[in-house]
Amino acid sequence: MTWWRGAVLYHVYIRSFFDSDGDGQGDLPGVLAKLDYIQGLGVDGIWLSPIHPSPNRDWGYDVVDYDGVQPDYGTLEDFEELLEAAHERGLKVVLDEVLAHTSDEHPWFVESLTGGANGPKADWYVWADPREDGTAPNNWLSVFGGPAWAYQPKRRQHYHHKFLRQQPKLNWHAPAAAEAALGVLDRWLERGVDGFRLDVANAFLHEPALTDNPPAPMATRTPANWAHAGALQQHLHDSNLEENRALLDVVRRRVEAHGERFVFGEFSEEEERCGAYLSPNEGLHSGYTFVLLREERLTPAFVRDHYATLGRFPDHWPTISFSNHDVPRTVSRFGGEAPPPELAKLMFALLLSLRGSALIYQGEELGLPQARLSRAQLRDPVGDLYWPYDGGRDGCRTPMPWDADRPNLGFTDGEPWLPAAPEHRGLTVAEQEAEPESNLAFARQLIALRKASPALTLGDLEFLDTPEPVLAFVRRHDGEAVACIFNLSAEPRFVELPQAEGGALHPLRAADADLRGGSLGLAPWAAAFVALRP
Repeated sequence: MTWWRGAVLYHVYIRSFFDSDGDGQGDLPGVLAKLDYIQGLGVDGIWLSPIHPSPNRDWGYDVVDYDGVQPDYGTLEDFEELLEAAHERGLKVVLDEVLAHTSDEHPWFVESLTGGANGPKADWYVWADPREDGTAPNNWLSVFGGPAWAYQPKRRQHYHHKFLRQQPKLNWHAPAAAEAALGVLDRWLERGVDGFRLDVANAFLHEPALTDNPPAPMATRTPANWAHAGALQQHLHDSNLEENRALLDVVRRRVEAHGERFVFGEFSEEEERCGAYLSPNEGLHSGYTFVLLREERLTPAFVRDHYATLGRFPDHWPTISFSNHDVPRTVSRFGGEAPPPELAKLMFALLLSLRGSALIYQGEELGLPQARLSRAQLRDPVGDLYWPYDGGRDGCRTPMPWDADRPNLGFTDGEPWLPAAPEHRGLTVAEQEAEPESNLAFARQLIALRKASPALTLGDLEFLDTPEPVLAFVRRHDGEAVACIFNLSAEPRFVELPQAEGGALHPLRAADADLRGGSLGLAPWAAAFVALRP
C-alpha cells in the first residue's frame, strides 16, 4: 500500500503557526519547535504552506524564487533541519507548490515582459493583443474580481492573471516554461520532500484560442456568486480543460520518478471534472474540490451529494477537508456565531470517517472558531477588496493559540502579523492538554482509532438509509465493517440500524449514544461508531 492512501496530513500555515524569533511571524524553526506536538497528534505527515520567497501580495502564493526559502521563515538550512527532524519522527513532508502562476516580480516574468515579443521567454506567460477598442482580449474574469487581464505598455499587450494582477499566469503550452516548472519539482524531491499539494491544479492549461467563457446558469447562482464576479462564469476556457489530465499525468510521472512520493491537487471549480484528472494510473494521485470547504448546510445531503459526484469516477481516491487557509473555520461555517460546543468533535469525527486521505488544518483539532477582525487588522487582499460584505481569509489565518498565560496566546513575544484571536482564549493547546475531555484529546483518540482500523483508513463507503438529520454510512475493508452515524441536529434522535444488531458500540464518541439491538439513540450533535458483525 502506498503511504498516502488513507493518510492524515496536518496542514501548517507557517506564518501563523509559531514564531521562534519574536518578529511576529511564524517560521520554519517554529514548526521544528512544535514538531513533537504534531507527532503527538498521530498524523502521518505535514503539508506546509508555500515556503518560497514572495513579495506577499497574496502571502506566498506569488513566488519570486522557486529555489529559495522565504526570509521571513528562515533559511534553506532551516528547512533541511526541519525535513530531517520530521523524517526521524516518521512524518512525511509535503510542500505547497504554486506552478500555475508566479509573482510579477519573478525573473521569468520580468524577462518575458522586457525581452520583447521574440525574446527567449516571450511566450512563458499568457500574452494577448487588446481588442480593437483597447479592452481586454476576452471576457475571462479574475477570481479576485474584474477582468483577468492586465495591460502592459512595454509589450503593448495584456497578460492573463487568474487571481491578482501581480500573479501572471505561467504558460504551460510553452515547452520551455513547462520544463522549468517541472524542474522545480525535481529539485525539491532531490532534497528529500515526500510530495506536493499543487495550487489550482485545474488551471495549468488555458485554451490558446481565448474563447469567451459562458455564463454560469442562473439556477446555480448563489449570493456568493453575485458577490464574487468570477463565479458568474463557467471556467471552461481559462481552466478546467480536458487536456489538463494529460499534463497532470506528466507531473505525476515526474514525481514518481523519484520514488514513492505523493502529488495531489486543488480543484477549485467545476467539481464534476475533478475526478477526470485523477485515477490510480493516470493524472494526479488525488485531489480535493471546494464543495466540502464552501458548504454551509449541515445536512446529510451535503456529504451524500459530494460523494455522488465523486462516484462518477469510482477509482478516484479523494483528499478530504472541511477547512483550510482560504475558508471560514468549520465550526463557524456550520454553527454560526455561537456554534454548539459539541460541533467541533462531531465535524472532526465526520472528517476522519470519510473515504479518502484527510487534511487537518492547524487548529481544527482544537475546535477553533473563526476570528473576527476589523478592516484595519486585515492583511488579505480579498478581505480589503470585498469589505464589508466579505472579511476575507484572515479570520482563519490568525495565530495558533498555544498558551493563554503568554503574550499573544503563546504565538510570539513580538507584535503578531495578525492579532491573536480573543475567541481562541480558553481553547489553547495548554488548556486542552490538561483536560481529558477536550477537543484535542478527542482528536488524538480519533486519529488513533482511524489508523488502527483498516475499514476507516482504506474502506469503501456505503450510505445507509436513515431519516434526516441523521447521516450514516458503513466503511468496509479486509473483513472489517464499521458503521459511522452522525446526528446533525440539536435534538436527540433514534434510528433503526438493522446492520448494527449484535454489533459493538465503540466507547469513543462525540456526545452520548446508546445501542440496543438494532436501535441507536443519539444525543444532540452525537457521532458514534459501531463495529459490525462480519
